[in-house]
Amino acid sequence: MKIHILGICGTFMGGIALLARESGVTVTGSDTNVYPPMSTMLEEQGVDISDGYGTDQFTDDTDCIVVGNAMTRGIDAIEAMLNQNLNYTSGPQWLHENVLKERWVLAVAGTHGKTTTASMLAWILEYAGLNPGFLIGGVPENFGLSARLGDSPFFVVEADEYDTAFFDKRSKFVHYHPRTAVLNNLEFDHADIFPDLQAIKTQFHHLVRTIPSEGLLISNADEPALHDVLDKGCWTPVETFSGSDNESSMWSANYIKADGSEFEVLFKNEKQGTVQWNEIGAHNVSNGLAAIAAARHVGVPIEHSIDALAEFKGVKRRMQLRGEVNNIRVYDDFAHHPTAINTTLNGLRASVNDNRIIAILEPRSNTMRMGMHKDNIAKSLAAADQVILYQPKGLDWDMGDVLAALGDKGILLESVDSIVQHVVSTAQSGDHVLVMSNGGFESIHDKLLESL
Repeated sequence: MKIHILGICGTFMGGIALLARESGVTVTGSDTNVYPPMSTMLEEQGVDISDGYGTDQFTDDTDCIVVGNAMTRGIDAIEAMLNQNLNYTSGPQWLHENVLKERWVLAVAGTHGKTTTASMLAWILEYAGLNPGFLIGGVPENFGLSARLGDSPFFVVEADEYDTAFFDKRSKFVHYHPRTAVLNNLEFDHADIFPDLQAIKTQFHHLVRTIPSEGLLISNADEPALHDVLDKGCWTPVETFSGSDNESSMWSANYIKADGSEFEVLFKNEKQGTVQWNEIGAHNVSNGLAAIAAARHVGVPIEHSIDALAEFKGVKRRMQLRGEVNNIRVYDDFAHHPTAINTTLNGLRASVNDNRIIAILEPRSNTMRMGMHKDNIAKSLAAADQVILYQPKGLDWDMGDVLAALGDKGILLESVDSIVQHVVSTAQSGDHVLVMSNGGFESIHDKLLESL
């Protein structure tokens, strides 16, 4: 069998490519936005990638075209596919029919933390000897791949609420039919496809409707929007978790170190053990508790999960230390929503104490480019000592108001080269430079390290 994937370098579609190849399927694909780590990973796995979406995408021996959700009507390849009446499907549907249908699916959903929590969960199951399959929207350092089949009943999937394809506007996660589901959090995002928070709640409830009554739903007790979702109807047992001091939650934490690098795991207010790991921030404590709870549902003892998290290596582009020059550290982080920006910076602040943090932000996500979060950006950057805002071409709004709200610690620049020059001229020994973007950002991290 041979498939061709349109939009193959997206994290999800790249994972589909890896699973298909491992299943013995011949895979080709195309994209126009190619950057590491996905492009590098696909090349290493021998996947043939072509540039662009021309009408010559498909060969006679292609059995099915798997269409990424970035594809729209009017793209030459899409029009040719429809006009020639070729066989096509979406990535989530292909995943369900070819991989998930006979598996015990553990799905991790939420506005933030899906990639990290799914990576933690997959690693816990691996550490326990269960050899799970997984498909994650990033590259867990413990595995070096974003997807694999595994040879056990268990499959961990990052469950995205974004729409499935141009011909299927349901959220991706309704295709996955999990037995174990984590609801990490829920805020307004993806303004390009959702008119308001209520619309996203509706999609989350569609997910809840698919979880069997003999399954388990693990929900963040600190998220009011998730309470609203469950109040619409829930037919599955629920366990709650909290990265704060919410004593009513079934799973909670007692912080030993303020930055979250060491904490006690509490289940029903009883101590289960202590996590000592390389992660920081209350958001990661919350992620870790959710992963422990999900692993327990498939039989992994809590103490084994705690031991596994001590050896969790993180995820590429999630507070990833890219390098250190002259005692100046440069980090890469995927944060692009104000809440994620805030929690990431607060975690770093708790870790580095009084050392300076220079935050660099690219407003790249569709929601950011539309200006939906502009009133909250400055507040989310409060923990930084200096802030560099990048004003890309084609942004739908002026970042001047954000700059004004930042006061003396903010600067607005319009090119990557000017950002690099500014950092080189102002950075001091002991500084932490945090780059936040959900795109390649013109390889700014490498340019910073080279120039420093």
